Amino acid sequence: MARILLIFAHPALEKSRVQKELLQKIPGLPGISFHDLYETYPDFLIDVNQEKQLLLKHDLILFQFPFYWYSAPAIIKQWMELVLEHGWAYGKDGKALAGKGWMNIISCGGSKEAYQLNGRNHRTIHEYLYPFEQTARLCSMEYWPPFVVHGTHRLDSTDIRLYASQYEQLLLGLEADRISLEERTGCIYMNDLIPLPTSIQS
Repeated sequence: MARILLIFAHPALEKSRVQKELLQKIPGLPGISFHDLYETYPDFLIDVNQEKQLLLKHDLILFQFPFYWYSAPAIIKQWMELVLEHGWAYGKDGKALAGKGWMNIISCGGSKEAYQLNGRNHRTIHEYLYPFEQTARLCSMEYWPPFVVHGTHRLDSTDIRLYASQYEQLLLGLEADRISLEERTGCIYMNDLIPLPTSIQS
């Protein structure tokens, strides 16, 4: 069984339809720990030692956030700058996180088509997330494909519930260690491993 740390950040959760629904579907299992950065650190004064201890206790680190301005909310950048210290997370003697998994769970307003080379945003989601991938590599972690909910502004309540159920099934599969290396390296998004009904795949 995998021990999962879900690090969540949303500066305006009360305005979110998608992220609130995803949160409600997080399974209440002993192997899944939920950690809300804005709730824990409303003053941005991050307890570095506490964060390090949380990381050490888990195998897979999930970062869940809305995709703001092609990146993550500010507190995640702050967290990375403070917690992932040289000599601990990376560098010659920095091997504390070696072998752990890193995965992003994001929601974004743009459609999947908008995140293509010939789309409105001119780059793929993977390209915009490359700083996270390189950070994981620098820390000797395994970077996994993201779970992405596209087109959030156009989703109705039924669609959102379906994505949330898909996310729940993904977490259950991750916690039970049922997703193989071949499966996760062979997909674009982790969503691909748990298909949605045809009505909202387009």
